Amino acid sequence: MPKQFPLIQTKIVDFFKIQRRPAFAAPEPPEGRKRKRKAASALVVSKKKSRKLLPFTPSEDPVRRLTQMASLATALTATGAVFSNDLTYVPGMAPRSANQSALEAGGMQVLPREDAETLSLCKRMMEQGEWPPLLVVFDPVEGTCQALMMIVCNFLFRFTVEADRHIKDLTIITEYVGDVDYLRNREHDDGDSIMTLLSAAPPSKSLVICPDKRSNIARYINGINNHTPEGRKKQNLKCVRFAIDGECHCLLVANRDISKGERLYYDYNGDEHEYPTHHFV
Repeated sequence: MPKQFPLIQTKIVDFFKIQRRPAFAAPEPPEGRKRKRKAASALVVSKKKSRKLLPFTPSEDPVRRLTQMASLATALTATGAVFSNDLTYVPGMAPRSANQSALEAGGMQVLPREDAETLSLCKRMMEQGEWPPLLVVFDPVEGTCQALMMIVCNFLFRFTVEADRHIKDLTIITEYVGDVDYLRNREHDDGDSIMTLLSAAPPSKSLVICPDKRSNIARYINGINNHTPEGRKKQNLKCVRFAIDGECHCLLVANRDISKGERLYYDYNGDEHEYPTHHFV
């Protein structure tokens, strides 16, 4: 079992660099954050219907939110990573100027303005300690080291993520973040959480997200075994890449209602059909 991060407000606030608020105030009710929405510019998220993305609804109990954050801090500490809620650009890897959605082979869908505002709202809430209602759970059987080849720290500590309250369909769960690098530099990397960011034309400009050193809760969400009906039935999130201000971003969004206590699953790099998932639980 990994060492539990202390359930101490000051330590959690410092770990996540939360903007301090009086008494770690309860979040504003969702109805207070609603904006007037226009009928146009709907995001097409499926062939059947088009709807707007929703912000997550934090738990009302501040102690419960501390518990949720401590669970993520435990996982990050155990796997030797630091918290980041944005894509990061490190010297010696891909520069930010390489992240151009215009290079996507076949084009990339643009995140509509209202949905971009919803994503910004989610990030502002997190900066203030209004966390998505998620728990990172240690699991020696099922976790993000489902791959046969794993980095050592993830082999020792396996984690998964579950909903800590009901989550509505189309709710933004999180952005997939980490260090951005060229795919050509990572083709022989045995990490099990590398995510496609840009499938470029030419391929030499393709980018991936590497969450092994800097990451958020997305790193610990499980992928499904997309080769079995049972695996596909588990899926309750969709991983979608969008262009935002000319740059590529990868979002995890609920693709159906999710019950409290239900574990989160998505089709890991499913669009590429290149990552083997036969061995996933």
